Amino acid sequence: MESLASAIVELILAVGAMALLMVGVFSGSSAFKTVSLLSIGVLVIAILGAATLPTSTVVTYGGLFVVDGFAAFNKILILLGSALALVMSIDYLRKENLARFEFAILVLLATLGMTMMVSANNLIALYLGIELQSLALYVLAAINRDSSKATEAGLKYFVLGALSSGMLLYGSSLIYGFSGSLEFSDIMAAAAASDDTSFGLLFGLVFLLAGLAFKISAAPFHMWTPDVYEGAPTPVTAFFAGAPKVAAMALLIRVLFDAIPGLMNDWQQIIIFLAMASMAVGAFFALVQTNIKRLMAFSSISHVGFALIGLSSADQAGVGSVLIYLSIYLVMNIGTFALILSMRRKEGMAEDISDLAGLGRTRPAMALYLAVFLFSLAGIPPLAGFFGKFFVLMQAINAGHITLAIFGVIMSVIGAFYYLRIFKIMYFDAPVAEFDVGPSRALNIVSSATAVLVVAYALWPTLLNNAAMAAAGTLF
Repeated sequence: MESLASAIVELILAVGAMALLMVGVFSGSSAFKTVSLLSIGVLVIAILGAATLPTSTVVTYGGLFVVDGFAAFNKILILLGSALALVMSIDYLRKENLARFEFAILVLLATLGMTMMVSANNLIALYLGIELQSLALYVLAAINRDSSKATEAGLKYFVLGALSSGMLLYGSSLIYGFSGSLEFSDIMAAAAASDDTSFGLLFGLVFLLAGLAFKISAAPFHMWTPDVYEGAPTPVTAFFAGAPKVAAMALLIRVLFDAIPGLMNDWQQIIIFLAMASMAVGAFFALVQTNIKRLMAFSSISHVGFALIGLSSADQAGVGSVLIYLSIYLVMNIGTFALILSMRRKEGMAEDISDLAGLGRTRPAMALYLAVFLFSLAGIPPLAGFFGKFFVLMQAINAGHITLAIFGVIMSVIGAFYYLRIFKIMYFDAPVAEFDVGPSRALNIVSSATAVLVVAYALWPTLLNNAAMAAAGTLF
């Protein structure tokens, strides 16, 4: 019973996905609407299940699966991100003739993989979670079979994802060979028992971290992100930019602190390099983008770099700052994509940044919300994004990584330019053709709620901060 209770979220998602697959097959013409709404219901029930998970560490299924406060916190974030992405997708899929009930099923299965990743306590469990997530995401990226860009996006994601899986498996096999076990606790003991770190173990660590860096879109393993974000249908891009990022980052933290804390001096250098490379690539390449989805892709790479700054301190406060950053980033990203999904004209979706010209006059409410999210992404106070960056930079300074913190501030200033450029286009350029209709009710609710959260965080930060720090504390 303890094992079943600890995997309640995974059981809800797995049983729900299988049941809704049957519902979709036998529902006829109403399958899309029925399955989509019921899938959102399954995710809401799973969130309630995640809220009941124990905050103390429970290891079950022969050491494969672990549940603690860290897992519960991240599972709630993942499920919330998936549910909101599904809510935002329904209207778009109808209008683009992509109303297939399989979409919601794939989101549920991808989310199941993500929650398994967060609770992985063994290299085999880690790989199974990643592949369950990835296989569903490959199909989602190419779900618009009539679009050559979507097909190309799915194929690129699949090929590069297979490469990263190979690197991850090779690293895992080396770690197994030199530690003698697949379980994180045994790997930690083997690394601590040796006076001199094994070269083979370090070699395996590098390959393992390279595979995980691909999943979080950290440079120089980011090459798939811009093309997949641009080519995939916009609701799929919104999904990619949220929940999978949280899951992959949580898995990375789990591996670093549960499996190889004894190699901290070695992996800290890798994390610092990934952070600096990601911030630089995200900041400079975003400056020349004209497609808003590609810009958001490079923005996500940059934000991954900032999250890694907090991780570089390798302590509880640093992990807590990363969890705060991920929570704020998830909300900002979902709100931004809700507005990008509202950019529609008769000929189809508008994706160029120039299409936002004069939005402050033609759609003042939409422009105001987008300005809030852009300023928050840029880290301008007193919005939530500023505090997210402030916390991770302070942890780097406290850990003595002054150069990294200064580099992060410089990249944040450069990155602010491409967000402010959109603001200038919205409020100071002459209006172009107006968007045909305003946002749907679902998109209005999502964008309004997330904008309120971004603004209100400065007034009530303690709820999120305390929860994040308590979740981080279960790893130490």
